Amino acid sequence: MYIAIEGVIGVGKTTLARLLQQAFHAEVLLEVFEENPFLSDFYGDRARYAFQTQIFFLLSRYRQQNNTVPDALAAGKNLISDYTFAKDALFAGINLKGDELEMYHKVHEALGEKIPKPNLLVYLQATTNTLMNRIAFRDRPYERQMERSYIDELNQAYEEFFSKPFDHTPILKIDTNDLNIIQNADHIKLIENRIRETLGMAPYQPALPIK
Repeated sequence: MYIAIEGVIGVGKTTLARLLQQAFHAEVLLEVFEENPFLSDFYGDRARYAFQTQIFFLLSRYRQQNNTVPDALAAGKNLISDYTFAKDALFAGINLKGDELEMYHKVHEALGEKIPKPNLLVYLQATTNTLMNRIAFRDRPYERQMERSYIDELNQAYEEFFSKPFDHTPILKIDTNDLNIIQNADHIKLIENRIRETLGMAPYQPALPIK
């Protein structure tokens, strides 16, 4: 079983992946983004550093997924990832233009054919205000220059991206605005229950209320 978690920056993907690890007896694959040497510069000047940032992420994500996902699935292990390889193109569509975007798509398409697709994609949704509050709360240094307009643009792009069929992968959408998965165990159980129900895994309750 391979579950991927998606959503805009700050929505809680990594936290959820870690909290679900024990429930599904899974290994966790976390996106490595802090190593990108262009990231801090990108948030300060998106136009100038977009291509370098995007290509670095693309190759880094490909290397990580290609080195991890096939082996884990071949060994019969459950895997939970806090990102998908395919969504990288979503960011490229926002940040790149012209020849740079065309070049990016050619490389992404060639690499993407070699990456296994998840059995389920869990898409975490939140309003832009909620996302900005969560980003401010975690206070990562390279995110302090992040503009609200950029997060709002991403939020709209995610909604459009995941409103369509996604690589023949089922999508489970979860509104997280009223959820606190860090402090409320019932909220984690709610998400776990919905995942089990979507995948036809026992046991799950037909309805699990939020407290």
